[in-house]
This record gives sequence, structure tokens and C-alpha cells, in this order.
Amino acid sequence: MIINISLAWLQLARQKARFLVASTGIAFIAVLMFVQVGFQDALYTSATQLHNNLKGDLFIISTQYQSLTFNQSFPRRYLYQILGCEGIESVSPLYMQFAKLKNLINGIKFPIYVLGFEPERAILKLPIIQQNQSLLQLPKIVLFDSKSRSQFGPITQEFEQGKTVIIEIFNYTSSIGYKVKVGGLFSLGPSFGVDGNLIVSTSTFFQIFQGRSAKNVDIGLINLKPNANTQKVLAILSAQLPKDVIVLTRQDFINLEKNYWTNRAPIGFVFQLMVIMVFVVGVVVVYQILYSNIASHLAEYATLKAMGFKNKYLLIMVFQQALILAFFGYIPGFAISIGLYDVAGDFTNLPISMSLDKAGIVLFFVILMCLASGLISTKKLRNVDPADFF
Repeated sequence: MIINISLAWLQLARQKARFLVASTGIAFIAVLMFVQVGFQDALYTSATQLHNNLKGDLFIISTQYQSLTFNQSFPRRYLYQILGCEGIESVSPLYMQFAKLKNLINGIKFPIYVLGFEPERAILKLPIIQQNQSLLQLPKIVLFDSKSRSQFGPITQEFEQGKTVIIEIFNYTSSIGYKVKVGGLFSLGPSFGVDGNLIVSTSTFFQIFQGRSAKNVDIGLINLKPNANTQKVLAILSAQLPKDVIVLTRQDFINLEKNYWTNRAPIGFVFQLMVIMVFVVGVVVVYQILYSNIASHLAEYATLKAMGFKNKYLLIMVFQQALILAFFGYIPGFAISIGLYDVAGDFTNLPISMSLDKAGIVLFFVILMCLASGLISTKKLRNVDPADFF
């Protein structure tokens, strides 16, 4: 049986105002979906930016590790114990901790994430850091993340204007600040747990955090020789190292971070819950639209039944209307969301942007939402009796 889709289209387009309102409602639901999916993706992308930019083939972390925003260190000596292991070319320690940075204008102190490493060893892939790495060998010189949020003051602007920028950093356990000079900028970006970043040498790091010991490392970076078998080295290290640390590949390290934000952090649960709620609300909204359309054309459907058309024909026509509404709502929702992503990215400095993956996911859910609504709304249509009208 061939179904003429033009009949479904004509029935929707006959009442232009209602069709416009229906499309607008679905567009609004699509925008809400795009916002939720966009921020959820930004959560994972921003949380793993450092992981993606670390120069290493394998990574050692404490078994107590939860995420980058928690301090969980292990003895530095473990790194030197594995230097003689087959396939390992070099190891590097990375120290991380939150400090407070004093705003240049209003004097308010805001949390900032401090990364400390030995400046003679390049541990970050960012080219600008490698260019300015020699500056870190000078005392009291730091690199500031130009994508840090605005609460830290006009540090980036003043540096780019050629001014000497002196900032004051405070350890959480001390009221005495430590003044350093901004020697360069880099671009990493904030996340949901971090508002800004500083890169310092290990000597400067331990001047800021005088309670920290160089004997305890937060992340150990392992660089392998060119022809080394990654899985073989991973197995050897896992067997040799004490049970209070684990060795991970980059992808496993990234997955561990994502798992924390998905399953253990409240924000991950909230995003998943909101996506489900938006979908359910969308089903209800589209159901009301389709049900209202069916109710207003019930006599026409009864006439078609009296003419011999089966329920299958009428139900398929309703599903066709659901698909038409899905696409006419999705297209403006997609266009609006591109603009919202730009605004949100500029305001939050989070990596939120449109992609084929997001466009495909939301399109799938919009179509599924409309088809589910169509299925629910056809109950009245299946039960319609032409004898009630004639």
C-alpha cells in the first residue's frame, strides 16, 4: 500500500498558525536538547584538556585518584624505580594544586589551578609553552592561561599591551602571598572544576606551596622508546609497581576522568537527568500537538475509514505528520543553537561548539520523541467509528 505523504502535509499546512506554533514548540525542545548535550560535551572536553595535552605514553597515578581537582599523590621514587625498565625512555613528575590568585583590580582572591614541572623537560604539547619553557627556569616567573575566566582581572590584556604584570598567589593554608611575574601566556582553558591555570617551575611551585614535599608526585609521565610495545611495558609496570599506584594509557586516563564527572560528580548526574526530562517534556508537548490535530480532523479520518481505508493507512499518516513536525522544528532549533553555543562559549570560556555528533544525536532524539508522541496520540484514532459521525 502506497501512502501519499502530501495528504499528511496538507492536513498540517491547512492551519498555518497552528503549524507554526507546533513547529515553534518542537524547535524550543530541540534547543533545550542542544543546550544540555552541548554543556555535557563541554564538561567532558574541558575536564580532559590537560590529559590530551600531556606529553606521555603512559601515566602513573595513585589508586586514590578521583579527578584532577583532587590532590592524590604517590612517592616520587616510584618514577626512578622504573627508569631501567625495558622500553622506557624518560619519566617526568607533575605537581598540581589549587591556590588563590589576587585580582589586580579589586583585590579579591579566586581559586586558580597551578601546574608545576621541571622546566628542562617538556611535558605539555602546547607549542606556546615549549617556546616559553626556558622562561620558567628564571625565579618567580609563571605562565598564565589566557583563556582563564575574567575574575582574575586584566592579566592577559595588560601582558599583551607590553606591561610588566606582577601577580600575587596565596596558599590556602597561608595568608602571606607570593609575588611572581607573568613571563608568558598559554591557552588551555577552564573547566567545570577549574576557573584558570598557571604553569610554574617546580622550584616556584614549592615556594608557593611550602607545605608540599617534592617527594610526592601527583602524576607521573612515562615516555617510551620509539619501538617500544606499549601494552607490554604497561603489563611489566603494573606487575612491578606497588599496589598503591596504577599505570594507564592516555585513553584509559581520559576515561577515568570522564567516569568521575559522569557517575560521581553531581553535575554529571544533573546533565543526564535534564536530558531525560527534556525528552519526556518534548513527548508530552508533541503529543498535545498531534492529539489536537487528530481531534480537529476526526470527522475526516472517519470519512476515510468509511471509504475503506484501514487503520494502518491512517496511523502511518499520523507518523508522517510527526516526522514533518520533527524536521520543521529541528531546523530552526539547530540554527538557534549554533548562535547560543557561540554566546555560551564566549561567556563561559568552555569548549562548547556545534558538531556533527551533536547534530545527529539531537536529530535522532527529536525524531524518536515525535514518533513516540505519534504512537501515543493514535489511540483515539484507532478507536474512531464512522457510525458516530454519519
